[in-house]
Amino acid sequence: MELEVVEGNIAELDVDAIANAANNHLWMGAGVAGAIKVAGGEEIEREAVAKGPIEIGDAVATGAGRLPAQYVIHGAVMGQDLRTNAELVGRTTRRCLEVADELECRTLALPAFGTGVGGFPLEECATIMVAESRAHEPASLERVVFAVYGDEAEAAFRSALGE
Repeated sequence: MELEVVEGNIAELDVDAIANAANNHLWMGAGVAGAIKVAGGEEIEREAVAKGPIEIGDAVATGAGRLPAQYVIHGAVMGQDLRTNAELVGRTTRRCLEVADELECRTLALPAFGTGVGGFPLEECATIMVAESRAHEPASLERVVFAVYGDEAEAAFRSALGE
């Protein structure tokens, strides 16, 4: 499975599925979730909320509205307190990869889980997410894109990939 880093808006990527850094009730506020909702439409949030609440660390898929992607995989990396930790970042990454395979996706874009409102450190996030992706044994996935925002996030993920 190929791993790559792209700096930019995850909602604009032409991949089979994008992941949303969600809370366990799946309402879409600011950050990555807000960008996805603005670009793809409020129907994404309505469909997600109808599937919640879910366990923190779990993930569910919805349609992608007007996005280029076919699916949005909502990974609950935090609860209502909007806090996360290393174990939840790892579990959520793993679960999003599994859901993408269940949907027979070939390409998946992942954001830097928990580094926005969750306040999780970028370097630690990158290390965990890259390790989980490398450990994943894909059924259909061929390419995972770490879609990050800003130079600091891009550098952290490139470093974790050994670039």
